[in-house]
Amino acid sequence: MRAVRIDRFGGPDVLDVVDTPEPVPGTGEVLIRTVATSINPVDDKTRAGAIGDGAPPPPMTLGWDLAGIVVDGGGSGLRAGERVVAMSHQLESGRGTWADLVALPAHAVAAAPRSVSLPEAATLPLPGLTAWQTLDWLQVRAGERLLIAGAAGAVGGLALQIARARGVRVDALVSRDTQAAFAREHGAGLVTTDPRALPDGAYAAVFDTFGAFVTGAVADGGRYASIATQAGPVPDLSSRGVRTTVHQVREDGAALDGLTRLVDGGSVRPRLHAAFGLGEIRAAHARFHRGGLTGKIAVVL
Repeated sequence: MRAVRIDRFGGPDVLDVVDTPEPVPGTGEVLIRTVATSINPVDDKTRAGAIGDGAPPPPMTLGWDLAGIVVDGGGSGLRAGERVVAMSHQLESGRGTWADLVALPAHAVAAAPRSVSLPEAATLPLPGLTAWQTLDWLQVRAGERLLIAGAAGAVGGLALQIARARGVRVDALVSRDTQAAFAREHGAGLVTTDPRALPDGAYAAVFDTFGAFVTGAVADGGRYASIATQAGPVPDLSSRGVRTTVHQVREDGAALDGLTRLVDGGSVRPRLHAAFGLGEIRAAHARFHRGGLTGKIAVVL
């Protein structure tokens, strides 16, 4: 079968489509034929060698996101031919999804949304799970105020839609004026590019996607979650009774199932900027690097 592998760290030129043995699913695993995957910042950093000791040594198959068709459901209850989505924690498991066939634990797999294409569905798993799990940690309830820093990005945009579907009042800090329309169209109240415009102590919870550290915005006794691991820990806010975390995503089929229901119910819309074929993987990475994206880059197998 085909897989995208690297045998050394470097630029997009180290990405090669190679023939590899087909995986043999173990106990509790599902064998999936990949239809589409997508590029995430962690894939780019892993390829470049920017993860450091947190990455397995090459050679390795890259990729976290997957949308495809079940080949063998094992004992999971998933049937052959069923459309599914999944996230593989590639750094921990070494199981990359940029391959024709992938064997994943059944607990990481969920039925794919029926209302969108599989390339669109492939844009959801990693950012969607990051958004869902972080919102769960924040325990933000209907009617409470939530600030999302980076509300137009891949994770922040999904967090905005999920939070609004849960009845949360959301304000948005975005990086550029051109992103403000997206945040407003998806239900954000206050939308600004200026952290100084945020009201002090107004938010029960803050979801920080890029290391903005707008800690003055969270209310005493509130919650502050960052996913910007490269920015370091959130400043200690314990003197104000504020709980903090830097969230690390985990495989979670149950949360993916919840996300699928929101997509099919019309509350969440995936954003696909462009799709490339597997043989265009280097061009796909080059487009990812240029930035200015209105959605994610998918790779169709």
